[in-house]
Amino acid sequence: MNDSAPFDANNNILIVGGGLVGASLAIALDAAGCRITLVEAAAPRADAQPSYDERNLALARATVNGLTAIGVWPLVAAQATPIRHIHVSRAGEFGSARLDATRHGVDALGWTLPARELGAGLLRRLDACTQLVRLAPASLVGLQQHPGGWRAQINTPQGEQYIDAALLVGADGTESFVRAQLGIEVETHDYQQTLFVCTVTPERDPAHRAWERFSDEGPIAMLPLAERRCGLVLTVPAEIADEVAALDDAGFLALAQQRFGWQLGRLQRPGRRHPYAIRRVAARQLISTRAVLVGNAAQTVHPIGAQGFNLGLRDALTLAELVADAHDPGAAALLDQYAARRAPDRAGTMAMSHDLVRFACMPQPWLAPFRSLALLAYDRVPPLQRALARRGMGFRGQPPRAVLERLP
Repeated sequence: MNDSAPFDANNNILIVGGGLVGASLAIALDAAGCRITLVEAAAPRADAQPSYDERNLALARATVNGLTAIGVWPLVAAQATPIRHIHVSRAGEFGSARLDATRHGVDALGWTLPARELGAGLLRRLDACTQLVRLAPASLVGLQQHPGGWRAQINTPQGEQYIDAALLVGADGTESFVRAQLGIEVETHDYQQTLFVCTVTPERDPAHRAWERFSDEGPIAMLPLAERRCGLVLTVPAEIADEVAALDDAGFLALAQQRFGWQLGRLQRPGRRHPYAIRRVAARQLISTRAVLVGNAAQTVHPIGAQGFNLGLRDALTLAELVADAHDPGAAALLDQYAARRAPDRAGTMAMSHDLVRFACMPQPWLAPFRSLALLAYDRVPPLQRALARRGMGFRGQPPRAVLERLP
């Protein structure tokens, strides 16, 4: 095909971006019998060897239900660690909130999983897809709009290709090229914070318990992993990020210990630290003519509460659910329905992460009793406890059907 050939979308769906969300969407659409082309910037690669130093994901219960529905979870479940308890507190204040899986009638509130393991599971599941064409490594370099869809110019190692599609999906991350080409503006908020992520081994077994602890300097989280390890997520003000990055292991552990406390005893064996500047980037709209944004291309949220991939997967599964029942995957009415379905979950999740950072980390002393009373209310008042647990497990708004299915 070349750029002068007759346009023929033939209900093809073009997904730009083969990360966790884009790959999940491709799998879900393939299972529904859709024709899909997936453009991935990097060549597929599954790391064979586990590493002490790796990024870990906190997967909500709804996310695991969704991954089960598309056949990915059985491929990775053996490497996952259940989260059965969550403890939320604020340094120097008396209130705290605790969530317990048994109290809410489930075996786990969520799971932790190395991102590498989920990526490998997605690759294995992609290999079994029958309607999917994968171009990797490949990059989108141009778009031309047609009455029935989009013609995309793709650069590959084999040369230039043109792909016609009735629906264009931007799943290409925070700096989305698709979003820019569609002319969709974004709202950006710089939190002036830097996140440091690493693995540590505490003196005491975390016993399937996760912690979120707030302070004037920002939140710190500890996630349970296999082999008595924990994933440490430490937020610091941006102005001291270089200083923290320059600390030796002993200095970094001392800072983490001071911020987290001694609930797990002494923290030991820090892995390689990975810093991330924290910004919120939200597209002003999710849809355009025969085009839609999902995952970080639609919204990149503060990592507090680990909502990024969980929210993005609900984007993907909602879109797949609507497209599976449609004659035309790019129809305006379908995309309007998608935007309406995603609005409550998207707005609620973004507001929760944004407002929680502002409220829980503000240094004003007069806020302390109000914060403590709010945490105690979530801990002690059953309706508030149920609402907190439901949202924490990823059930907000009108979830896609796939996330409501039972775990095997």
